[in-house]
Amino acid sequence: MDTVLDNPTRTFIEVTEIWVPKDGRLVLDSGSYGTLDGFAAASGEESFALGEGLPGKAWAEARPVVLKGFEGSYFKRTEAAAAAGLTSAVAVPVFAGDELRAVLVVLCGDDANRTGAVEVWEEKDGLLMLDDGYYGAAKHFEWVSQHTHFPKGQGLPGGVWSANTPMLMRDLGSGYRFIRAESAGAAGLTTGLGLPIPVPGGKSFVLTLLSARGTPIARRFEIWDARKAKVGHANEAVLVDGICAREGPLWSDETERRVSAWKGLIGKVLGSGLPVLESGAPGLAAGYDSMVALPIFHGSELAHIVAWYC
Repeated sequence: MDTVLDNPTRTFIEVTEIWVPKDGRLVLDSGSYGTLDGFAAASGEESFALGEGLPGKAWAEARPVVLKGFEGSYFKRTEAAAAAGLTSAVAVPVFAGDELRAVLVVLCGDDANRTGAVEVWEEKDGLLMLDDGYYGAAKHFEWVSQHTHFPKGQGLPGGVWSANTPMLMRDLGSGYRFIRAESAGAAGLTTGLGLPIPVPGGKSFVLTLLSARGTPIARRFEIWDARKAKVGHANEAVLVDGICAREGPLWSDETERRVSAWKGLIGKVLGSGLPVLESGAPGLAAGYDSMVALPIFHGSELAHIVAWYC
């Protein structure tokens, strides 16, 4: 049952955007900017060609891209970002086969208390290595991550890579399955979401979002499987895992949840095959300000939908 949630003091991610291709450029489909009206206005006037700016670079290189400093870089909204206190960003392309459907961009600020992680892992020589990531104040955890690699099936990134499915992991600081548990516990990291990022050419990338209690990435996570619909129930997705900081687990064998195409926000992703970002919308569950739902494809077929709520 949805309940009104206590608002956290601040979130790890300040801004979330969805850019979609239109007439050979990426244009803004939707964004969640909080109180950053100036950056929202600058973004609404922007568009990106292939290879241009951060969204265009993720499109051109067909891979997730981390940018941990804007000044002097290819980032196009540097002045507006500086005025808004934004310092880092990650762009994640959404491909269905060879077709780019959208680019998800998240932007973060930096201070002494903001803790969490947005990581991109890439397969190299049969292991997953950290391509790059943003960690806020979790500097020791960042160092540990830079010196950690994962074979298939090991840890959260390796588990996602092996199964080729999104995964949720709880109690990061004490869970034996989380390889970096000791440093995660010291950093206050509690919940991990890992998801495969399919791209053309067969390269393997995994995105991990690691949330801390004080500055959470999200307060609720959901994983929907679009392949589990029963015979006669095409265009349905099943909630196979979920967790909320206030509500606890959102799914069990006794409370299976289903959604049909175009029914609600998850159903909109299922029907369209496009990401959905809602901010302050009536369709959001009670107590949440924004929601991101990201489709994950196997080839050209929609396989999973991953959602997080703030």
